[in-house]
Amino acid sequence: MTGTADGERAPEDVLVALADPIRREVLAVLAREGGATSTSLAAGLPVTRQGVAKHLAVLDRAGLVRAHRAGREVRYEVDPQPLRQAMRWMDTLATQWEHRLDAIKDLAEGTTGEA
Repeated sequence: MTGTADGERAPEDVLVALADPIRREVLAVLAREGGATSTSLAAGLPVTRQGVAKHLAVLDRAGLVRAHRAGREVRYEVDPQPLRQAMRWMDTLATQWEHRLDAIKDLAEGTTGEA
């Protein structure tokens, strides 16, 4: 797990975790149902409970899920904050690229502000 100086998760942690379609489905189910156990998740997915547990471990390392013990069961819930942080990073990156592309367009069209 990596992070930034201000305690935010590094965007690559989130992006790596979201790269797998099963992990995206696990997150979708958790968000829709408000939480679940690895056993209940496995019942609706094409992977074993052990497979789901491994995917949950990756999501946990990225900070995208939180585990809570409820008796003998461990329930998982989505933590959207790392996803929000990654989205802010992507928005900043997109804005930087838009500025760069606008500058290239201005140069190509000869509209750099010189008379």
